Amino acid sequence: MVITGASSGIGLSTARRAAGAGAKLILAARSEGALNDLVAELKGAGAQAVAVVADVSREEDVRQIAQTAQDTFGGFDTWVNNAGVGMYGRLDEVSVADMRRVFDINYWGLVYGSLEAVRVLRERGGALINVGSTVSERAIPLQGTYAASKHAIKGFTDALRMELEDSGAPVSVTLIKPGPIDTPFPLNARNYLPHKPQHVPPVYAPETVARAILHAAAHPVRDVSVGSGGRGISVFGGLAPRATDRAMEGFIIPRTESAEPPRPQERNALEHPSERLSEHGDYPGHVQKTSSYTAAALHPGLVRVAVVGAGLTAALLWRSRQRS
Repeated sequence: MVITGASSGIGLSTARRAAGAGAKLILAARSEGALNDLVAELKGAGAQAVAVVADVSREEDVRQIAQTAQDTFGGFDTWVNNAGVGMYGRLDEVSVADMRRVFDINYWGLVYGSLEAVRVLRERGGALINVGSTVSERAIPLQGTYAASKHAIKGFTDALRMELEDSGAPVSVTLIKPGPIDTPFPLNARNYLPHKPQHVPPVYAPETVARAILHAAAHPVRDVSVGSGGRGISVFGGLAPRATDRAMEGFIIPRTESAEPPRPQERNALEHPSERLSEHGDYPGHVQKTSSYTAAALHPGLVRVAVVGAGLTAALLWRSRQRS
């Protein structure tokens, strides 16, 4: 399994859980120190893992990830495009150069990774898993560039899936769409706001996304939304777009900024990746460890069984009351 953005947040959570499941791992990120620490941790627990220092915005670096997988393990059967960066600020206040950098990493990095993965998986079969976001479906204010990059990811992923299906390629293509996740994302994002940014609830633990990714690696699924909040916004946005705009303006904008001062501008992942392993963030509110919505989406058969069981129970209770 290849995982990009493996030294932080969702990628780190996925790497740890994949290692625990026995996967052989190629772990890619820009931070050499953090990657080496992760590989040492996983090898100490008996896993097989190799680090590749790579900036996914450079196509040659992504090729090296694939080549390392080939040289080390004879290839791969799962490729997870997870690397990404964030940016907070009003669109008329952020620099175009920073907008381009977000797209270089989030969109073009995923495109390079997807094309390398497909080149190999066409022959041997396997899973391509792209990490989008709930904002792939519905843009949110103060993260417009990030949302635009995730919209582009959804468009690319959906088109690639159809083309691979049409050609009969034995490749499953999954888009994972997390809502707000308690990772260092707000801490590491490029920030133009006057205060430190924060997630808007409901917020979920990175393990919820890692479980969805590992499920998709073993069970082909088109897409998975992690958390019900973002999915709800997407649905309401389709039914009543203007009302949803107004609701998001009133709810999200005032809650995106904390009361804390901003971090120094040079401490952002756009140019300077964190040198330490960081799976979780510092969200001060309640973090949900599981998502019933996502569990139901991944295991619809269990939901049907539960519904049928509840119906039978209700019928038996009704009959017993009728007899009494």
